[in-house]
Amino acid sequence: MNHATLATLRDRHPAWRLLASPHAPLVASFLHRVFVAPNVRVINEADLAEALEDELFALREQLGPDAYPNAKGASGFLNDWCAPDKGWLRKFYKPGTDEAQFDLTPATEKAIAWLLSLTERPFVGTESRLLTLFALLEQISAGTEADPMKRVDDLRKKRDEIDAEMARVLAGDAPLLDDTAVKDRFQQFQQLARELLADFREVEHNFRQLDRKVREKIALWEGAKGALLDEIMGERDAIGDSDQGRSFRAFWDFLMSSQRQEELSRRLDQVLALPAVAALKPEPRTRRVHHDWLEAGEHAQRTVAQLSQQLRRFLDDRAFLENRRILDLLRGIESKALALRGDAPNGVVMNLDAMNADIELPLERPLFTPGMKSRLADFALVAGEEDIDTARLFDQVVVDKARLRSAILSALRRRSQINLAELLADTPLQQGLAELVAYLELAHSGDDSTALDGLDALVDEAVEEPVHWPSCTASGEPVIRQARLPRVIFTRQGSAIREKST
Repeated sequence: MNHATLATLRDRHPAWRLLASPHAPLVASFLHRVFVAPNVRVINEADLAEALEDELFALREQLGPDAYPNAKGASGFLNDWCAPDKGWLRKFYKPGTDEAQFDLTPATEKAIAWLLSLTERPFVGTESRLLTLFALLEQISAGTEADPMKRVDDLRKKRDEIDAEMARVLAGDAPLLDDTAVKDRFQQFQQLARELLADFREVEHNFRQLDRKVREKIALWEGAKGALLDEIMGERDAIGDSDQGRSFRAFWDFLMSSQRQEELSRRLDQVLALPAVAALKPEPRTRRVHHDWLEAGEHAQRTVAQLSQQLRRFLDDRAFLENRRILDLLRGIESKALALRGDAPNGVVMNLDAMNADIELPLERPLFTPGMKSRLADFALVAGEEDIDTARLFDQVVVDKARLRSAILSALRRRSQINLAELLADTPLQQGLAELVAYLELAHSGDDSTALDGLDALVDEAVEEPVHWPSCTASGEPVIRQARLPRVIFTRQGSAIREKST
């Protein structure tokens, strides 16, 4: 808001130029009646000129025949409003037509909205704005909270508040909004609905500005065509991934839901039927404002599609011109070569470096050399006379798992479950540590249907139990060996869960 910036805006911004124009009442009132109030996006030149002629005729009937003179009539006014020094309307041609089309610029819509804000309002509400601000802050805070426990606490508080409110309503204590609160919230709804419609024109304007920048870049590009396409496609994707593009896409997905449209229609009918809202005399188009949003959003989508098609045709034209330039260069080279065919130059015309071929004959290549093989010593095997005890080859410990399984089943006939320590107290180990390991292998073979058929085993890692068994040392002396391992419980199949809960 410094002086230099404001001076520049006064000289260049279309909205400021409109407010400072002597024709501002005509321009603002006519464009508001034709474009803004009925939410019209595009009007052809004939219809717009006819509407302006009727407007000028009515004004000259009131203000005199000299009001708003223009030698070219309504068409002159429209072309003047589209001039670069004004910029209040946008004049363009649809593909395949030769009739001019007109649309309102975002700057003009901003000026009209500011003029609307100058009118005196019969009621100015502030409560709904404050509630909206608090609701937005709450959404931002809840949506950025990374701690799950805090989010759960907030959701629980909301649930408790909803439960308390439901209890009050069921008890007959249902507080209703008074007329003042209803008017306050409905006025804010109307204002936000108008601002949302105005935002669509600005979104389209930003799309067109991006398209213009891309065309300028194509016209001034001097590098490779592949690099140009990469940069253009990156910029086309950038607007869709920008904050504005993501917000517009989220809005469009939300509004395209048929359920949302039906809900909006039902709620609008319900609100507009309230006496407090009817007393405000809302605009007739308020009842179908969500349809206006859809039309505006669809127009923005069509604009983006048309810009993409135009950009593709523009690139095709550039490719055609580039191919034509290459053909012209080739023809120029051919014509100059034909002109010099009968007058060949004398002497050295051109020097080329290293114009010789490296010749390598097949016989000059080295032959394959096989690797050296290891030679084994050749000697005769002689039978020894040493006396070797071959009984050690058969002295292997083999644990019979079937016997262990039978011992477990015999113990479970008398009780529903038994742990390994109790089982070994009744049936001591016969093969020492190898047999203990076999018991543990049976306990951990739950996935093997043949290893522990009819039985289940549970291993409680939290409890350790000592296991004892008799053994002998290398010299043959008896000893008692001990091992500490997690508690292993054997149960009949199907009762493991019940037994563990017990």
